[in-house]
Amino acid sequence: MIDNFSEINASKANFDSIYSMPDPRAYFSILGALDYMIPDIAEPVSRQILAACAQQKQRRLRVIDVGCSYGINAAVHRFPLNFDTLRRRYACHEIATLSPDELMRMDRNYFTSWPETGIADFIGLDISEPAVTYAKTAGLLRDGVIADLENHAITPQQAKIVSQADVILSTGCVGYVTEKTYSQLLDAMPRLPWVVSFVLRMFPYDRFEATMASYGLVTEKLTSATFVQRRFRDEDEFEGTLQTLTQLGIDPTGFEAEGLWHAELYLSRPAEDVRAMSLDDIVTVTSGRNRPTGARYVRVETGNGLQVAIEP
Repeated sequence: MIDNFSEINASKANFDSIYSMPDPRAYFSILGALDYMIPDIAEPVSRQILAACAQQKQRRLRVIDVGCSYGINAAVHRFPLNFDTLRRRYACHEIATLSPDELMRMDRNYFTSWPETGIADFIGLDISEPAVTYAKTAGLLRDGVIADLENHAITPQQAKIVSQADVILSTGCVGYVTEKTYSQLLDAMPRLPWVVSFVLRMFPYDRFEATMASYGLVTEKLTSATFVQRRFRDEDEFEGTLQTLTQLGIDPTGFEAEGLWHAELYLSRPAEDVRAMSLDDIVTVTSGRNRPTGARYVRVETGNGLQVAIEP
């Protein structure tokens, strides 16, 4: 049995380099080529949860986006945009020729030109200084915290920023961060937040649930849907992931075996909020499985047993 995140992550492709750039062009190019779709699929579900939270708190919310990278969750929530629209924009020839400073000035004007359709403001948390700086300067984030809370204590200034939030959101950072990060965030927050986590199926969430419970938060899991993150980058990532899932006792049939990463949704809240309205009452979702446009790695039954093939 695999019992730690570092071992589980060994089967995943490493994209660290795209988060060290001064702007998101590499991020959109590399992840876009793999039909990265979790920001778009998660946004309407997150919006339903944020609306329920805002109704309960009777104010405009502030969200800490854990692993915010270049502020993509803020962009697709606050403006009538989606990941594919942004990917196409950053891929065009005119944008590709700009310097990072020129692109930043253009991006500020670009996002300012869209009407605000969000119901929350975003505070970003990430270890990448270039990504958080871009997202703040482009106007996507209200504020940002550059910190590695897995290995370092939160500073008083960072805690002051975190303390403003009503919601903690992650659309893929769980697995790179553990409950250590969440404990530091919860310690810094004077009010119990709602915690929204989209978690790849291969990452156990039990330690997070236990941590939430120690702060008085009750965790629910949405059982009616899973949410596609992206296609696998290559055959090695595909085969390695299926092997890891099998070792964890998770059946990939109909999910990762179809060539796509799948995430599950967890929501942690104070007990009285759970009693007032369940997660199933808040979220209405028919599918979290938009069909990707690129080729997928799949397993097919042959006369020689299961073989990896590419399904266009």
